[in-house]
Amino acid sequence: MEPAALPFSYDRLGYAALEVSDLSRSVEFYTELMGLDLVESDRECAFLRCGRDHHNLVLYQGSTPGLKRAAYQLASPDELDRAFQFIDANGLEPVWVPEGELRALKQGPTFRAREPNTGLVFEFFHHMTHLASPYAPRLTKIERIGHVVVGTSRYPQAVESLTKNFNFALSDFVEEKFSWMRCRPNPLHHTFAVGASTRNHLHHINFMATDIDDIGMAAARMQKAGVQIVFGPGRHLPSTSIFLYFLDPDGMTMEFSFGMEEIHESNARMPRMLEMHPRTMDIWGGPMPHEMFGKTGMIEGAHV
Repeated sequence: MEPAALPFSYDRLGYAALEVSDLSRSVEFYTELMGLDLVESDRECAFLRCGRDHHNLVLYQGSTPGLKRAAYQLASPDELDRAFQFIDANGLEPVWVPEGELRALKQGPTFRAREPNTGLVFEFFHHMTHLASPYAPRLTKIERIGHVVVGTSRYPQAVESLTKNFNFALSDFVEEKFSWMRCRPNPLHHTFAVGASTRNHLHHINFMATDIDDIGMAAARMQKAGVQIVFGPGRHLPSTSIFLYFLDPDGMTMEFSFGMEEIHESNARMPRMLEMHPRTMDIWGGPMPHEMFGKTGMIEGAHV
């Protein structure tokens, strides 16, 4: 049986935008310890990449560390228009980004819409400047920005909204606790996830590596630099990914991972209801996460 036609088609997660308290300090961390390339910066903003895109992470100088938006690339200009019409028809009032900001972002037509339960602004675009020089890994061999995860005080409503209004597909879930979602037809097990919390906040941002040794070497590098590792190395049951979580200079949680299950739209399995158990998050049975794991970072404009 052919899968049902999608309201609109994603390509992938394009970038995440963060507010940081000390831009120069954060740029140093993301380049010299995580290994992203700095493309351009000024006193207010820095663009970093892990591929040919102009940016896969944008840092803004601010007073309240947290997540400003998650930006997804769609499959074509037609899909961008379809997404706008679909989200608009669902009453979420999408807004096109003005030309001046697009020039700074080096992106074509782009719109944004706020998911009302998490408070997170989602951005949708079709293309951005493709840089002439390839990304040359100096530390971790980063393949892509992988996913964004948030916590919310309105978990059931957020899951319903993300699947109904934003066309995410549920891959796995822990009942009333956590949901992992993919941006169809992209087969990666999740490019977004949401967990139940007492407030709306950033949980973590992930970057996917090409080599399992990258996870071990990153762990050693972070420990030597005095960076707080908050979970791992370990292996997730839901996605099968090998993971390492650590804190950036503002205490926001970042993740390096290797490997991920792919769920193809043509033969997609049903989402699994997973047990709420430590070995669901780490089948290796390592130590429990540090108390600061996934705790720091507001969502800009969200109600607590």
